[in-house]
Amino acid sequence: MTVTAAFIGLGVMGYPMAGHLAKAGLNVRVWNRTQQKAEQWAKDFDGKACASIAEAVADADFVMTCVGADKDLIEVFEGDAGIIANAPEGAILIDHTTASSGIAERLAKNAAARHQGFIDAPVSGGQQGAENGMLTIMCGGDQGGFTKAEPIMNHYARAVNLMGPAGSGQKTKMVNQIAIAGLVQGLSEALHFAEQAGLDAQKVVDVISKGAAQSWQMENRSGTMIAGEFEHGFAVDWMRKDLGICLQEARRNHARLPVTALVDQFYGDVQEMGGHRWDTSSLIQRLRKK
Repeated sequence: MTVTAAFIGLGVMGYPMAGHLAKAGLNVRVWNRTQQKAEQWAKDFDGKACASIAEAVADADFVMTCVGADKDLIEVFEGDAGIIANAPEGAILIDHTTASSGIAERLAKNAAARHQGFIDAPVSGGQQGAENGMLTIMCGGDQGGFTKAEPIMNHYARAVNLMGPAGSGQKTKMVNQIAIAGLVQGLSEALHFAEQAGLDAQKVVDVISKGAAQSWQMENRSGTMIAGEFEHGFAVDWMRKDLGICLQEARRNHARLPVTALVDQFYGDVQEMGGHRWDTSSLIQRLRKK
């Protein structure tokens, strides 16, 4: 039998992710707050653009969401017009939004009351990873729901892992963002130092990237950082949202995140420079600012 999948939210990540499902032969229905985008997706891929969430999720085996934040999840999941009220019993709800662990726990509980499965499944890999079907997905939920959901997520992922109960996927994504924040700031300071020291920054990277300083950020972002190019990648506004979630969770679990809090402030400086949509590697620009 053909699997029916609904995809809610067709941003820079959701659009290609839903496309991979269509290419894999699933019966895909999509809904987006902006109807025109859903209609454009249906022209680009073999699937149906729906006028409402209820229409999209009716009789769906799986419902994927990729929206903005907690408030957006409440809007699309809850209420009479939402996913939980309109998806059938037995459906597996998979949320790819980066959000709080609290909202994941809340939605998992509400879905269970309707005999639906819920997996919080934030992703890492950015727009390029979504387009290439090479995302890393960290999941929270029960083993039964995960076992059903994993083959579906594999259509747009290179790695899918269950990290624990509901909320664990979101907490793991927080760890990811905390690590990235420190790495990008360290790389920014290193490249800025190289420039101030009169070194050829690209030659420096060519040398140190072969040793212990190597990182994904160095391999994929150092060139554009040196060139001062930031109109790509994961936006500063999105990173600040994510770091806010990290700091909120840290207050709840009593983790100490001094560097993360500082880098969050540095991203605030980048926003004041007009870099709201610049890539996160733009931290180096605040060091260059005279």
